[in-house]
Amino acid sequence: MKRIITVISALCIVLGALFVFTGCQKNDAQQTSTSGGTTGAVASGASQAEKIVFWTSHGPPDNGVLEKIVNSYNATNPAVQVEFVQVPGSETDVTSLMTAVRGGTGPDVYMLDRFTVAQRASDGLLEDLTEDLAKLDPDLKNKYLPFAWEEAQYRNKTYGLPFDTDTRGLYYNKQMLRDAGIDPAELDRANGPITLDRLRDIARQIDTKDAQGNYTKAGFIPQLEQGWHYTWGFLFGGEFADLKAGKVTPTNPGVVAGFQYLYDYNKEMGPQQVQTFISSYNPPNNPPQQHPFITGHLAMMITGDWFLNTMRTYAPDVEYDITYIPSVKQGDAPSTWAGGWTFVIPTGSKRKEAAVSFIHWACGADGQRIYTKDSGHCPTLLSISNEEDIYSPEQAYFREALSFTKSRPPLPVGALYWDALSTAQDMVVQNAQTPLQALQQAEQQVQPQLDKFLPLQ
Repeated sequence: MKRIITVISALCIVLGALFVFTGCQKNDAQQTSTSGGTTGAVASGASQAEKIVFWTSHGPPDNGVLEKIVNSYNATNPAVQVEFVQVPGSETDVTSLMTAVRGGTGPDVYMLDRFTVAQRASDGLLEDLTEDLAKLDPDLKNKYLPFAWEEAQYRNKTYGLPFDTDTRGLYYNKQMLRDAGIDPAELDRANGPITLDRLRDIARQIDTKDAQGNYTKAGFIPQLEQGWHYTWGFLFGGEFADLKAGKVTPTNPGVVAGFQYLYDYNKEMGPQQVQTFISSYNPPNNPPQQHPFITGHLAMMITGDWFLNTMRTYAPDVEYDITYIPSVKQGDAPSTWAGGWTFVIPTGSKRKEAAVSFIHWACGADGQRIYTKDSGHCPTLLSISNEEDIYSPEQAYFREALSFTKSRPPLPVGALYWDALSTAQDMVVQNAQTPLQALQQAEQQVQPQLDKFLPLQ
């Protein structure tokens, strides 16, 4: 009898724990998160809906806009409900995705930097969506910005839908310029681009050091934010690849000249002093509100339209404006480049049809209107590109820049090439290698891998 009572008591404990656990799960599912993790928000009465999982590596503030898109979709599409999940990652770091896909636990939808689509498709990480999308709309190709559509292709197959696009410009803090005796009107976009030489003159008047020789204010640091290899290579007239020949061309004279600019600028400022400034005022995982442009430590920087949302959210009182990236010579045409993200379906999704339905909506007019209005990015969908009410006045430059933008070459080694160029850039800004030496190493690393995919066209 004592043994029976013990068994019954144990069973009661288990049932009690199960009740508590189920209650906790229910409470957790009713909460939403925009700082990482998942949101279980679903439309009321959607218990019978097909549920899909959407991953993104985007952090604040853009992840809040993405969650808004998900919630809007869930509210208007009760047959399919989307779970929003923020995961670690970056432009070329898809470790979380690769691990999950190879373990059979990948998401149904992933937000991927578009210039890496060809490489991820060649890696076997992405589902071919050509026929699925053609069933929904056989004319999709002609409804998106041409360069954005091409970036989502691999060997004439479609692996995703373009979601947004972006361009880059020079942000400048007006008060910091005034404090240094510079009239901000000189940088007004109506005057066209200032030259790199004039940019350096202005920056020198702002650069400030403490008693130890460390910068406490910097006028401009060319590699910060979007001062990437592509930014400077394109500015100096460089070409990064010859698609017809199947070659990466990092040693193109224009690319080398862009890297030489980085080398010389850092040499003048002092590579170690520049790195100390970056470590002090813009370390990894720096909270958005502590960005040096916001805190008054950096007067000018090259970055993209997404930073409009950062300024709106964390620095509404900072007086700033945006203009063209400075030109090499007076009278040169403006230069910039565009990137953007795409929605893809990772290999192995068991809910492909529902996932296609979601990405078609999110990358369509409804989803892109929300993202353009709330994030500052530009749409890739041509049909809404001229809808004035989805743009803020601050987006004027970025819309204009789409008329003269360049884009990265869509390569099946796009992510590898980016990383190799980034390593070369790190060596150059540290003055550890000459531009040609660093770029030759990038070529030696990437070209043999590209050779495996030839011919490209």
